[in-house]
This record gives sequence, structure tokens and C-alpha cells, in this order.
Amino acid sequence: MAEELFLKGVTAGYGETHVLEGIDLALAQGERLSIIGRNGVGKSTLLETIMGHTTMHAGEIQLRGHRIDASPAHARAIAGLGYVPQEREIFPSLSVRENLELCARPGAWTLERVFDLFPNLKERLDNAGTQLSGGEQQMLAIGRALMTNPSVLLMDEPTEGLAPVIVQALAQALLRLRGEGNLSIVLVEQNSRVALEFSARTIVMDRGRIVFDGESERLRKDPEFLASLIAAQ
Repeated sequence: MAEELFLKGVTAGYGETHVLEGIDLALAQGERLSIIGRNGVGKSTLLETIMGHTTMHAGEIQLRGHRIDASPAHARAIAGLGYVPQEREIFPSLSVRENLELCARPGAWTLERVFDLFPNLKERLDNAGTQLSGGEQQMLAIGRALMTNPSVLLMDEPTEGLAPVIVQALAQALLRLRGEGNLSIVLVEQNSRVALEFSARTIVMDRGRIVFDGESERLRKDPEFLASLIAAQ
């Protein structure tokens, strides 16, 4: 299977501060990958680096065989990266419809398909972003990224700060999204249960490095091993 996203020796951070050290990562077309680890180990920085929001100090990033590490963020989005940031960053004064249509690009993901995945959004079609609950805002952020019809979707902590019942509903939507099409997905998630259920492959990060890259099933079956990877060193 062809590599959709490829990172080699990526060292990056903010200004002169290094957060990531020597990250090697390959994601196949249609593959789903979860990234877990303690707060502050570099999970979000990894997604921000792929999107071009940090300072690259070494290494390279390729999308479908083409280097993008020197490209600005908007060019990476046009090339096929979709991004759901931790802060959601929906446009608060725009309606649900406007948020979605503003980012729309031709492809399989349309308003109807997004509403099929997130029926709540259809019921709030003319509501402004500020009139949505936290869970609905997260659904809108994911829907907006899908409307760009990316080849790789990056999601940063989509369940953070949500009530358990909303987390469960969102997790079910993510599982459904996982089964649709050849979309490659990278999910950064603090909730290890959601992360390990979402993908067959999981990465564990610690101190800006990858300390485990393997089958999610192994981590599910061995909680002590998982705890040892995530525990503060």
C-alpha cells in the first residue's frame, strides 16, 4: 500500500526550543493511526509540525511522495491535509452552514454526507458557532475539515473537555468515519480507550520521541505495559 504521509528524522518545536526529536513515521493510504501519551510529550506539536505551524530544525515531511516541509500551512491544506485543532477554531459569528461551505472543496464529502455523520449539525444549520454546545462545536470542526476533502485527516484531542455521554457519541462517529473510504486518519487522543478502539495501530510518545509503534491490541491486552509506556519517567 502506498505511503500517504511520511516523516523522517523530524526535529521541530517553537523558535529555538526543540519539542520533537528525530520522529520517523509512515502512514499508508487509508490507514488509521492513534497517538497517545501524557500531556506535554509532543503529541499536538507533531500534528502542528505536519501542518506547518512550528519551526522545523531537521528532517523531512512528505505527502504522497512530495516534500511539503518547506511549504506554508495553506499550501499543505490544498495538497490534501485536513486539520481539526485542539481549540476547534470554528468561526463563531458564522452559521453551521457557512462554516462548512466556506471550506468546501470538490470531492466525496458534501454537506449531506457530513449531516449523515453528524445529524445534530443539520438540526443547527442556521445557528451561529457561539450557539452550539461543546460537542456540537467539535462535530462542526471535524465536519469542516472533511469538507476540504483531504487525503489525510489530523485530529487533535477531539473528546477533550466533553461530557462522557458526548464522548461516547463522538467515539461512535469516529468509528463510523474510520470505515468510510480511503481517508488516512491520525488521531491524537488523551482518552486511551477511545484511541485504542479507533485504530489497529497506535503510537505512544514520551519526551518528544516515539517510544512505541505497534498494534493497539497489544496495549489493550496488557494494561501494565501501556501504563509503563505512559508513566512519567
